[in-house]
Amino acid sequence: MTDADNMLPPTNPDDFTDDEASLPENHRSGYVAVIGRPNVGKSTLINAILGEKIAIVSPKPQTTRLRQLGILTRPDLQIVFIDTPGIHQPRNALGEFMVEVAVMALQEADVVLLVTDASEPVTEADKNVVEILQQAREDTRNHLKVIHVLNKVDRAPNPEKYQQNFEAQRALVPDAIWTTTIATDKTGVETLLKLIIEQLPLGPRFYPEDQISDLRTRDIVGEMVREAVLLHTEEEVPHSVAVEVEEFSERENGVVYINVTIYVERDSQKGIIIGQKGLMIKKISTHARREIERFLQTRIYLEPHVKVLKNWRKDENALRRLGYRIQR
Repeated sequence: MTDADNMLPPTNPDDFTDDEASLPENHRSGYVAVIGRPNVGKSTLINAILGEKIAIVSPKPQTTRLRQLGILTRPDLQIVFIDTPGIHQPRNALGEFMVEVAVMALQEADVVLLVTDASEPVTEADKNVVEILQQAREDTRNHLKVIHVLNKVDRAPNPEKYQQNFEAQRALVPDAIWTTTIATDKTGVETLLKLIIEQLPLGPRFYPEDQISDLRTRDIVGEMVREAVLLHTEEEVPHSVAVEVEEFSERENGVVYINVTIYVERDSQKGIIIGQKGLMIKKISTHARREIERFLQTRIYLEPHVKVLKNWRKDENALRRLGYRIQR
């Protein structure tokens, strides 16, 4: 399997031409930006809608770093979901990149899903997201159609508290269409999908019908390794991790060989990820391998290495090398 073979179908809409004559007259299509503060369930929601895991998830804030498309295609429609990093107050160059990615997604969107956590009161971070959204609506002369998704409704501590949170969150964007979901078990997802479809314009397909993301397979694999690190480490370590896939090839026995480098910022973090007698890196590797094999539907051999790249989150050159730069 060469690097060229390791690509999902074409990712540039200009390279793809669909036979519009074969599409129904009422075919709908459009871009849907999914925004919100960190850890409200945006990626989980997109995975639930697509019925397939393309975006990594974890309980850690700021799990999503890259703009990633999730593409849902049916005979009558194509919805291109834009998964975005959680909007937050950035503390370094990586954080600035992540917020800029989320803001730029609003410029592409036909519909915006504003996702909030119904189990918690409105936060300053929620208000900041709404300010950015409202500015985007003004810039587009209110072209953006907004659906407010109140997620995690099953986690509200009690009915009274839920009602207080619900009313406060609904007031964030009073004119938005709203609905409730539990993304983890797909409750409310069908209702949400119907609301999205109602807001989509008529239009052609932008991507081939069998394409589900714009990321290369090797990039999704790298994210799955990072997800395993997030799930098995604590405190500052998860935020200091980046993953680079060094090699992705198919061996003669049919096993896919994947060599990855896990970068951290300090020697102490490297020691934590490797663990005593290598137990932590073994645990991370086992978890990642299972997820990757499920995704690729084939056997893999995963070889991880851990290296220190000091203060990479503040280093423009390191960010560019690791793919965390806006392409202008």
